[in-house]
Amino acid sequence: MPPPPGIPEYFAGRDVLVTGATGFMGKVLLEKLLRCCPDIKRIYILVRAKKGVAPSARLESLRKIVVFEPLLKQYPDAFSKVVPLEGQVNDPNMGLSEADQQRIVDNVSVVFHLAASLDWRASLKRSVMDNTVGTRRVMEFCARIKKLESLVYTSTAFCQCEEDITEERTYKPRVDPEMVMELCQKLDEEAMEIMRPALLGRHPNCYTFSKALSEAVVASFADKNIPLCIIRPGIVTPAFKEPMPGWVDSLNGPIGVLVASGKGVLRSMMCNEKYGAEVIPVDVCINLIIAAAHARAQMPRQLPEVPVYNACTGSKDRTTWRQVIEIGHEKLIKYPFEWAIWYPDGNVRTNWYTHTLIVFFFQTLPAYFIDFIFLCLFMERFMVRVQKKIHSGSELLAFFTMREWIMENDKGWALWKGLNPRDQETFFVNNILPVDKDAYLDSVVFGARTYCMKEPVSSLKACRRRIKVQYVVHRACVALFYMGLVYLALKAFGLLLGDRVSSYLPQSVAAPIISLTNQGN
Repeated sequence: MPPPPGIPEYFAGRDVLVTGATGFMGKVLLEKLLRCCPDIKRIYILVRAKKGVAPSARLESLRKIVVFEPLLKQYPDAFSKVVPLEGQVNDPNMGLSEADQQRIVDNVSVVFHLAASLDWRASLKRSVMDNTVGTRRVMEFCARIKKLESLVYTSTAFCQCEEDITEERTYKPRVDPEMVMELCQKLDEEAMEIMRPALLGRHPNCYTFSKALSEAVVASFADKNIPLCIIRPGIVTPAFKEPMPGWVDSLNGPIGVLVASGKGVLRSMMCNEKYGAEVIPVDVCINLIIAAAHARAQMPRQLPEVPVYNACTGSKDRTTWRQVIEIGHEKLIKYPFEWAIWYPDGNVRTNWYTHTLIVFFFQTLPAYFIDFIFLCLFMERFMVRVQKKIHSGSELLAFFTMREWIMENDKGWALWKGLNPRDQETFFVNNILPVDKDAYLDSVVFGARTYCMKEPVSSLKACRRRIKVQYVVHRACVALFYMGLVYLALKAFGLLLGDRVSSYLPQSVAAPIISLTNQGN
């Protein structure tokens, strides 16, 4: 048999549908397909009409994002192949018009379903409607596509929270997805929130729960002659090298923690530094997704089970949270953020009581103090509000950072091995491991500062001068704080024992304590 076509050759002349193309991962997927598969025929992207802005206008805004600059220099007309279609995944037929439905049904060969609500704080009803019901609508519609050869559903590596080891297979959920979807469609938000604890079980939030249900929905279509596969990314982090090192446009997950630390408003978080940081750069993840679509198209159309790939590092290049924190702190000093209110010297803890104490004294109290100053100056107060968001986010993130995740990933990384040598270099996965962590975190912090916070490189010199001053002030304040605690402890000790201290302790020890007590009184 002749060898299978390479990835660019496979996509040449084919039409592709992408949901979630305007999200963080969707943008990188769109850029990679247009740049590395230049003969692709068309890419249809599902776009909502947001705040009265038409899909065509949203596409034009998308085109102007910095992530597409290298692509447009190489292929100025690349976006002529991108066709925006107004719709929404959780509507019947994805909310497409009759004409757009027919275009998809007649022409599309590959579907990438990335659209999802990533809000960890979202209600149960919203998460299930956006993620689970939305996935079911996509599956139902794709069953009609005549030329469909591959459909990749992007899940999350953390959706199987109830399992000690996440294997590369589908799981039967603890509750029936059909029942949950029916309840969400019939009941209001308040009623669903009452049932939330019983339904979620060990899931920390509605996002992971809804994604677990969605995987079961996808698996239920395996016998409907749809060429499916599921890919589960770990925590998706900024780009390793493409389209540009460190590119990121979202404060979700660890980037939000990094920015909060760099701004000096996060001093402590619950995290076991010995555990592995299950992260994957966005460009590596997108390469795996494209490789999965290519591999699925070479398989028989109908398989006994849906292929599942865990897109995570697992044991291949284990990075601990301690390594991330130590190197990350160095980079926050190298690339300090603008308007940082304090020196970035936060740390992680596993003891909840110590963590709570540090948060109270070094986050909550300063926030109220700063807001009080703003009030006196008739300025807008925001620090307490920021701290409440940080507290909420830290509680949600602790579930993932206080647990050791064991994930099999042999099938995920084996996708790369099935590619020809040229594609292995273009759609790099294994050939970048082990990653130079120092260089990567350098680009991550710089990228968060430049692309996410929009802070110019020209301000770095002034920020570095300021952080040196903040370091001196920070050390002085910490020393005074602990000296104050020692003084109060000694004073309380003296008041408690009073003159009786001399009868229990040697005179040489008792005299200084009694003297200190008398001075305090």
